[in-house]
Amino acid sequence: MSKRFPALNYKQITKVVKNLGFSFERMAKGSHEIWRRNIDKRHTTIPNHSNKIIKRRTLKAIIEDIGITLKDLNKK
Repeated sequence: MSKRFPALNYKQITKVVKNLGFSFERMAKGSHEIWRRNIDKRHTTIPNHSNKIIKRRTLKAIIEDIGITLKDLNKK
């Protein structure tokens, strides 16, 4: 894959977090969702803005929350 930061939308990032064992926990404020993995109690907030691309800074925070690297994300 390219060295550029990936551009993902809601459907793509939820597919990744589901594959990592996360499950939807609850709705947060507005159109945001809380996802949690019960094994290690990690959690993250994912904006549900349909087909809009998630901003880089937000995506970076999600990646850090779920505990993977950018290389791991590109493999998924």
